[in-house]
Parts: sequence; C-alpha cells; structure tokens
Amino acid sequence: MPPGSSSTSEYLLVDISNSFTKFAHSSRDTLRRVSRLPTSSLTRRSFASMARPGQKILLSSVVPAKARLALAAFSAHAAHGHLLTLSPCLALGVDYPRPSSIGADRLANAAAVRHLYGAPAVVVDFGTAVTFDILSKKGDYIGGVIAPGLEAMTDYLFQRTALLPRIRPAEPASAIGRSTRSAMLAGAVHGYRGLVREILAQIRLELGSPRRLHVIATGGYAKLISSRLPEIKLVHPNLTLEGLRIIANLNFPLSQNP
Repeated sequence: MPPGSSSTSEYLLVDISNSFTKFAHSSRDTLRRVSRLPTSSLTRRSFASMARPGQKILLSSVVPAKARLALAAFSAHAAHGHLLTLSPCLALGVDYPRPSSIGADRLANAAAVRHLYGAPAVVVDFGTAVTFDILSKKGDYIGGVIAPGLEAMTDYLFQRTALLPRIRPAEPASAIGRSTRSAMLAGAVHGYRGLVREILAQIRLELGSPRRLHVIATGGYAKLISSRLPEIKLVHPNLTLEGLRIIANLNFPLSQNP
C-alpha cells in the first residue's frame, strides 16, 4: 500500500475497545488493512505511528484514558480539521433517551448494519461484554442489551473456585462433559448460545415479530457461538470499522488530496 496514496489510505479508522484496539487504513470504499493490538499496551507513540500525514482520522473509543492518548497523538491532524471522535451527532437515526450514553462502537455497528444490510436489524457484538444493538424498521438506533462476555463468564469460574481451571472457549465435543474441562466447555458454549438465542427471541417479539430481521454478529467469539445459531444470519469480523468508514464518508468532505 503506497504511503500517501489517497486511493488506498484516505482514512485512518481507530476502534479502541476494552481488550483490543483495531485500526485500519481505508479508502472511501474499502478497508485496506486491519490491525489489532492489546489496548493495555497502547501509548501515545503507538497511536502516532498509526497515522500518515494528511489522513483523515475517525476515532471510536470506550476507554477514556486511551482516547486521551490518541487525541494527543493526533493533534496535528486535528489542527487541520482531519480528526473526528465518534459521537451520536455524527451517526444518523438515533432514537434514544440519552444518546451520549451509547458506546461509540455500538453506534458504528448500527451505522454499518443499516448501510450494508438494512433494517430492522440486530447487531450482536461478542466482545468483553456481549452487546445487542437494535435498529427499528425505520433504521433508527432504539436501544440494546448488555450481558457478560463469554470469557468474562469462564474467567469468573476460574477466579472464584479452587479447583476449576481457566479454559479457552472452543466447540465442545459433547454436551455431556467427560472431564472438568470438557464439562466447563459444554456449559460455556451451549449455555452462551442459549443466552443469545433467548435475548434475540425477546427482541424479535418486542419489534413486532418482523418477517425479515437482519441479525449480524461481530467480535471475538462471533464465529464460534454463531456457528450453530440459525438466528444469526451472518458474521462480519470488521463490522465496527466498516461503520467508521461509512460515518467518515458522511462527515468528512470529499476531496482529492486528504
């Protein structure tokens, strides 16, 4: 990817989440390269090394301390009007009592699903927490659900018991565990699918049981949990960054030389 090429890297898109930070160099139409780093390891220098001169930067963050480092690192871009921090005023169609309380990543996910797949829709994001974000038939963000993430649940068992090991979630061989580890895997994965299935069922009911409801999954364990959940139609690993690209297109003016 040639440095400074507007066709390949007009944007730098940064999504700071609790566990990992994803960033991508992007054109207006396509994510060109996606990288992922542990959020805890990021410094001001780390953020500065992501950006190229002249790029327009859209930042999404749910970690305020790291967002402050990023804003400091991107100050030269901000001085030229080339830096935006994602907020509800940049995302269209928010019907929610306190829009400022919506996580930036959730707004990006909603924007991506609305643009790429349509509405009504539900985004299931399997991160440190699992979040469900709902778009009405009109395409407005109307609310969501937050539950513990899969690793948070399994780590809790390890931390709060004397004999249970820490496990890495994977597809269990059977619903009947023949060892402590396999029993934990069965409880975690099958149980988590039950949690997701029931929440989606209740959301569908409250939306009026629409005949066509787009349910899109993203996040670290999306592929694992969705593999045997017919309610989830598609897994999109870079949905949040796609949403940032779409929002950047709506809020940065089109120019020949970014």
